[in-house]
Amino acid sequence: MTKYIKKIHEVTVDDLVEGIVNGNRVMLAQAITLVESNASRHFEKAQKIIEHLLQKENTSIRIGITGVPGAGKSTFIDAFGTYLTNNGYKVAVLAVDPSSQVSKGSIMGDKTRMERLSKDPNAFIRPSPSGGNLGGVSRKTRETIFLCEAAGYNVILVETMGVGQGEFVVRDMVDFFLLLVLTGAGDELQTMKKGIMELPDLVVVNKADGDNLHKANVAKRDYNTILHFLHSYTKGWTTRALTASAVQETGIDEIWKVIQDFEIKTKTSSVFDQVRSEQQRKWLYTLVEQELYKVFYDHPSIKQKLPILEEAIVKGEKTVSASAVNLLEAFFNKAKEF
Repeated sequence: MTKYIKKIHEVTVDDLVEGIVNGNRVMLAQAITLVESNASRHFEKAQKIIEHLLQKENTSIRIGITGVPGAGKSTFIDAFGTYLTNNGYKVAVLAVDPSSQVSKGSIMGDKTRMERLSKDPNAFIRPSPSGGNLGGVSRKTRETIFLCEAAGYNVILVETMGVGQGEFVVRDMVDFFLLLVLTGAGDELQTMKKGIMELPDLVVVNKADGDNLHKANVAKRDYNTILHFLHSYTKGWTTRALTASAVQETGIDEIWKVIQDFEIKTKTSSVFDQVRSEQQRKWLYTLVEQELYKVFYDHPSIKQKLPILEEAIVKGEKTVSASAVNLLEAFFNKAKEF
């Protein structure tokens, strides 16, 4: 392990850039490790690598995949990704899991369940970066997507670990968003409650096989009824529901045809490029806000005054608004001294 870390430190930016462009998986993995690191020296090195690769032509499609627990995401991704590699595509699978610090390695378990893809030379699987909040995971995942594209992976699958806030983050970093659902168990109502139904470009009722096939077709009809009354997330596109069986690998080809149709239509109408540009713009503002948040709360003056003001608010001696202004004034006055 020590030797591996030392190697990351020693390899040059030019070596990493050349290796990534030539599809070297080891160099790609090392560059991603730099992106995921919280060390400032690694951050600076990673940004230099990305800057060197900015002009590389990008022809990829980024697909977000989410679903309620038990929907069969890992099995579906294994079947879908293998279908793509068998048809000449290079597939990268990334995960977004802000809870991975708590769940301690659940992603690695998912990786082992993608048995065929994990052994496929035309596939690259990267677990979610540890380190906490959605903001940090989002930045690292976005930059990892970029590195994978530079390495020649033309289909990027971004998996979210369950239904929650992560879906909204992933929606803002992909071109196409796919929601996997099941039949029964109130699943239709659960997805509607969480607002997830407003996000996908395609809903797939998974496990449509055997005794469950009839229920799956009924669920597909019900979802299409629901979707008819909702505005599609992507301008000019009509979201619909399909059935599939990841185990029997049925419906996979139809799903890919829908995604290809989506890509053609959105690129023809310029919506595809507009969305990507808007995602980049929003990402800039988000990163600035996150950095300002960190700088503010890490400032010595704020650390000193915050607990005092908190106690004063609880005792009813100060208002929240006045305390907030007090903190901002302390921060900016100290900042002017430097």
